[in-house]
Amino acid sequence: MIVSWNITKKCNLYCKHCYRDSMLKDFKDELTTEEGEKLIREIALSGFKILILSGGEPLMRKDLLHLISFARKEGLIPVLGTNGTLITEEAAKDLKRAGIMGAGISIDSAQEDKHDGFRQTRGSFKSALNGIENCLKEKIRVQINCTVTKDNKDEILDMVEFAKEKGASAMHPFFLVEVGRGKDMADKALREQEYISLIDDILDKQLSTDIELKPTCAPQFMVRAKKKGINMRFTRGCIAGIAYCCILPNGDVNICPYLQVKAGNVKEKSFYDIWKNSEVFNKLRNYDCYEGECGRCQHISICGGCRARAYKTTGDCFQEDPMCSVCRA
Repeated sequence: MIVSWNITKKCNLYCKHCYRDSMLKDFKDELTTEEGEKLIREIALSGFKILILSGGEPLMRKDLLHLISFARKEGLIPVLGTNGTLITEEAAKDLKRAGIMGAGISIDSAQEDKHDGFRQTRGSFKSALNGIENCLKEKIRVQINCTVTKDNKDEILDMVEFAKEKGASAMHPFFLVEVGRGKDMADKALREQEYISLIDDILDKQLSTDIELKPTCAPQFMVRAKKKGINMRFTRGCIAGIAYCCILPNGDVNICPYLQVKAGNVKEKSFYDIWKNSEVFNKLRNYDCYEGECGRCQHISICGGCRARAYKTTGDCFQEDPMCSVCRA
């Protein structure tokens, strides 16, 4: 079970597709260190194992190292979701000493200019690569995350080789969901046939590489893998509300980072209570609550459909994923 906590909205970059609409400024109402400690205790009590500390850019938060070490003491596996640009040699050493267990670092293209264009900051590509190198020197496991759009879809398979060459243990392509600043990139989101074709290509690539590939925000990959006879270690395409949730900087608990459906706020109610008793989480765990094609689909238990795309399209997170038709092809 995994929790993603966006510990800050502040970020040193201004990426075109940022779901959190982060930027280089301070934001009010972020959880304090003490509130963060309480949250971490409750996350562990709720049965979660992995805590993703993300943002914004998590290295912008001054108490990051303390939160990492506190999470380790509570028996959690803390990992970073980061753009990598602030991970200097010294920062990597500090992260290692604090107890970080891994870092998901965003690289959107193996081409420097294209990556810097995504991130809207010249030099971000080189800085991110330095961050990867510095993590690996300290034996911090690296996963490369890549946002998939029409602009880079044709180099995703090459990115797998790139990730392997850089020493990453995994490469997770995140299919663009048009939220946050991503709303302005709606024309860059893959259409149905592009979407499913790339999922198939990624699954086929998994058979010939020893690093882990996982299409993310693309739950139909589990159905396609089953049809291809490919065994996956994952239990379901979308685990939102079942084995995953997201906590925003202000303490709101959401289904996932791309879906602004609030289950509660940890300043008002314990995370344990929200996770166990929230109406929306309990509905997500009851497949009879799903509507449309997803509700009728024989693959609901292994796919689940993308709840964020369902909400964006219909205003109801329990409606069908608009991409569901391609998975039946």
